[in-house]
Amino acid sequence: MPQLDTSTWFITIISTILTLFIIMQLKVSSHHFHMTPEPKTTKTSKSLTPWETKWTKIYSPLSLPLR
Repeated sequence: MPQLDTSTWFITIISTILTLFIIMQLKVSSHHFHMTPEPKTTKTSKSLTPWETKWTKIYSPLSLPLR
């Protein structure tokens, strides 16, 4: 029964890791990042609704007087 030759595994694994590292470095270096990120300003518009100008009270059944 032949045995598995593992003598080339070390150089194969090291070269694969090195190649992946170089590819990732090239991909990251090709991106253009903003130097000073600024928050986006959003304007909120206030809508006037009839119930906002009136005072309303909501009665809970538990807070009503007992008879």
